[in-house]
Amino acid sequence: MALEVSSKLNGRWIVFVLGAGQFAKRLSEAIKLMVSKTRQLTCVVITFACVGFISPSQADDWPQWLGPNRDAVWRENGIVDRFPEGGPRLRWKTKLGAGYSGPAVSKGRVFVMDRLMPGLDPAKAKLLHDGQPPRNVNFIRKLLPGSERLVCLSESDGKMIWAHEWDCPYTTVAAYAIGPRATPTVDGDRVYALGAEGNLFCLSAKNGSVVWLRDFKKDYGLEIPEWGTAAHPLVDGSRLICIVGGDGSTCVAFDKVTGRELWRALSAKQPGYCPPLIRHLGGKRQLLVWHSDALEALNPENGKLYWSVKIKPTYAMSIGQPVVEGNRVFVMGFNRVSACIEVSKDGQSAKLLWKGNTRRGIAGVHNAAFIHDGHIYACGPNGKYSCARLDSGEKLWSTFSPSEGERPSSWANVFTIRQGNRYFLANDYGELIIAVLSPAGYREISRAKLIDPTHQVGGRTLVWSHPAFANRSVYLRNDREIRCYSLAKPGF
Repeated sequence: MALEVSSKLNGRWIVFVLGAGQFAKRLSEAIKLMVSKTRQLTCVVITFACVGFISPSQADDWPQWLGPNRDAVWRENGIVDRFPEGGPRLRWKTKLGAGYSGPAVSKGRVFVMDRLMPGLDPAKAKLLHDGQPPRNVNFIRKLLPGSERLVCLSESDGKMIWAHEWDCPYTTVAAYAIGPRATPTVDGDRVYALGAEGNLFCLSAKNGSVVWLRDFKKDYGLEIPEWGTAAHPLVDGSRLICIVGGDGSTCVAFDKVTGRELWRALSAKQPGYCPPLIRHLGGKRQLLVWHSDALEALNPENGKLYWSVKIKPTYAMSIGQPVVEGNRVFVMGFNRVSACIEVSKDGQSAKLLWKGNTRRGIAGVHNAAFIHDGHIYACGPNGKYSCARLDSGEKLWSTFSPSEGERPSSWANVFTIRQGNRYFLANDYGELIIAVLSPAGYREISRAKLIDPTHQVGGRTLVWSHPAFANRSVYLRNDREIRCYSLAKPGF
């Protein structure tokens, strides 16, 4: 909190504003100063006010994938302009099992999913081969025993408050059978967790008790995709909207309190990996679903179809969520798939505005793009971070600096978060970068190594978990631990 000290002097009010770091030291000094200046001091009023500052109790939470609005914008102030020498201060670290699931932060607690595999290391080659001649390990499935967990930690010190664990043998591609993919979604006193084998839990945020659960394989006939179920659940009013799979149930809305099905919609060859997203388009709230066959928009209240545009990601790898500006929607995926769709003024139809190729568009795999003022920013193929025009797909610049530095590398990844007039970029080497992005180019301000990469893919060791930003801190994990670093300016 800021300290506001006011005095009435010669009929006029004089206001002194003191930052939180000055509170105790400056209080008496401020009062003495005002008293010494005049004998006509008639009143002193001391108040506590949020003046250009969000107190810890009022700090932003990060209760789901990409933040409160799923827009990858961090709205807190009092954040460092650059990292101090030696990097930001480590607040705490806590051991975890493996997984891709990012953290969610809500009401003084941190929620994250992991996987326990006693005696097994999926990075070792013996798990990837089945006695047949050498094959592409990216497609080899094996039944791997283990369990999944949802873990609840104290935000203040990282100590475990509770954990809910369930037996969960993996049937996904062995090379990536590390752990859960989806970030938990916190809504008030409930938290929703989706495991890699289609187990959906609604748990008490207070103690981890099961409120209700769904099994997508049993309830909807889901055939688990090669790389597991990954679409972060979305709360919309009284509904919990999930990408499920099965005949007529690619997208399903549940009552968030009871788990009762409210509606189901769409049939696709595979559900894909892209989370559902609600945005205003054509004057309507539209639920965007990108699956193996198309990008489609539904009425989130009843699941009725507004429009459909055929955009087929290679190997059904629709991963990064669509991003929207105005009446335009941009998507990108594996194998240089990218496209911009323009929605009609009435929101009832849509058309393909342009499709990406080697010269236009950006085709990132594991990250979501960011749009600002008609420009797309994202990490594309081989780690090349680029800026492109939303209206045409024209590339304006590209650089390897945020990811690999000088060279291309398969599967390289950078997560993009906007904070004020600059960006925080988290790469898959465990580095966090502060940078300015604009159509004119990329300008790096500061960089710090925060966590070790632990997962081996394609000859690289990396971390693919999206960080969370809340309480003027960053929370990030690998396959061994979760860490929290302070990003607060001095005095905040």
